[in-house]
Amino acid sequence: WDRNYVDSVQITVAESLGIEGRGAFYEETGVVRDILQNHGMQLISLVGMEPPNSFDARDFRDEKVRVIEAIRPIDVKEAVRGQYGPGFVNGQPVAGYREEPNVSPASMVATFAALRLFVDNWRWAGVPFYIRSGKRMPKRVTEIAIQFKAAPHLPFRKAQIEQAEGNVLALRIQPDEGVTLKLEAKVPGPSMRIRSVAMDFSYGATFGAEDASPYERLILDCMKGDQTLFDRADGVEAAWALVDPLLQAWDNDKSIAFPNYAAGSWGPKAAEELIQRDGRAWRLP
Repeated sequence: WDRNYVDSVQITVAESLGIEGRGAFYEETGVVRDILQNHGMQLISLVGMEPPNSFDARDFRDEKVRVIEAIRPIDVKEAVRGQYGPGFVNGQPVAGYREEPNVSPASMVATFAALRLFVDNWRWAGVPFYIRSGKRMPKRVTEIAIQFKAAPHLPFRKAQIEQAEGNVLALRIQPDEGVTLKLEAKVPGPSMRIRSVAMDFSYGATFGAEDASPYERLILDCMKGDQTLFDRADGVEAAWALVDPLLQAWDNDKSIAFPNYAAGSWGPKAAEELIQRDGRAWRLP
């Protein structure tokens, strides 16, 4: 679980909904303040943290904060922003962001963002963390995908391998909490053919009863005085220190043409180009 074995990490926080009548709020917020600064940074810190000495709130949050503090300052060239235009979600036509109530018809607020980040510490040096979040995506999903490095040598001829894409561990946060491990396996039969297969674990399918909602769990933790899953002041400050320069740069640059992605798509073309520059592609969760 480090730079020796992990090729890259992808985090997707996608919402199929729009702003749901919160135009005035979203005009002052945007996707970075709404999602990436808090939820996004928490997911990165959970993936990248060192094993804590205990599950005590102090030990656990100490390690999370260290990850955020180790994230390299964001290069504006490694960040993409977008705003959705009219399109179709779940087969239904939806308006563009600028047509939403209480939104300026010339709004420059981003409803989508994708970042390429690096955690500059011993464990993760050189491993890119790609994170994207947006409104009006094809579906609601939050996922962390760990792309492992390819084996240094494969004893199979290329013609024998079907769709070999490397092992991926996908952690599904919502809506169907679970874990999927994608790996290579031999196709049954006399010939030696290898193809990608998936091993899947679903909390719902395994345990049956539906768990409490995230807010219910947090309220219960408040009543118990358990701060483990709550942000700490130094972690919040470190996250804002990362995103503030990016937000200021975007505020000063009005040259981008919005809208630049259709509702119901996975975001602007520039987001695909961001990851393709490294010879990779966004995973479709």
